[in-house]
Amino acid sequence: MKLQVLSSGSEGNSSLVRAGEIVALCDAGLTRTGMDERLATTGLASGAIEHVLVTHGHLDHARSAGLLARRERATLHCALNMMTHASVKRARRFSTISPGAEMVLTSERGGVDELRVKPVLLPHDCDPTVAFRFEHQGRVAVVLTDMGKPDETVARELQGAHVLMLEFNWDPQLMDQSPYPASLRRRIAGDRGHLSNEQAAAMLERLASDSLHTLVLAHLSKKTNRPEIALETAQRTLDRLGLTRQVRVLVASQDQVGDSLEV
Repeated sequence: MKLQVLSSGSEGNSSLVRAGEIVALCDAGLTRTGMDERLATTGLASGAIEHVLVTHGHLDHARSAGLLARRERATLHCALNMMTHASVKRARRFSTISPGAEMVLTSERGGVDELRVKPVLLPHDCDPTVAFRFEHQGRVAVVLTDMGKPDETVARELQGAHVLMLEFNWDPQLMDQSPYPASLRRRIAGDRGHLSNEQAAAMLERLASDSLHTLVLAHLSKKTNRPEIALETAQRTLDRLGLTRQVRVLVASQDQVGDSLEV
């Protein structure tokens, strides 16, 4: 299984998961043109994507999900209350995501590959919002962003990641200095907003294990965070856990496609 971040941040989020013959897109938050440009770098043929999964209805995650699913003739997996949203309703085939209920994705091209996907409910101001735990042949990748506060139950449901993509959204000092109005600051920092670097570190402590070999810092704000601050926080946490030498730490980019990571 491989995980590749196509875009990560408030301007749009999307990641590609490849598991044998199965190709799945997790979120499609860029414009149609933006998504096409990112997908063109992956070497995928037209129609290769058979599943499009959407974590929640905010446009930076769902913007072109329906258009892409329709063009690729893919099944769009989303919450029931999203199926009439403008961002997804153009898809031709739908499957309902139920938080906590594992899905088994297969390929119409045949073969015996199965991609097991567990959606886990997150505290965020768009109901429902989920993280995804992807498992294929014993390897596990977790995509966890848009979470308002650390949560022990969420961590238990997402255990065992070999590759962990985790939100490190904001820094308190930079938030105070930001041009954001007070109402937006309260929303981001609230229990249904986004994880600060320190809150992300608290989740990392709950999620990291001897299985983890790659950590991807995701959804960094351009206005209220800096890669070097997030990296220092993550490295300090891994050092405390005794995992510094075994875990590679990367920062997902808003503007550039990341490497295809072997899970």
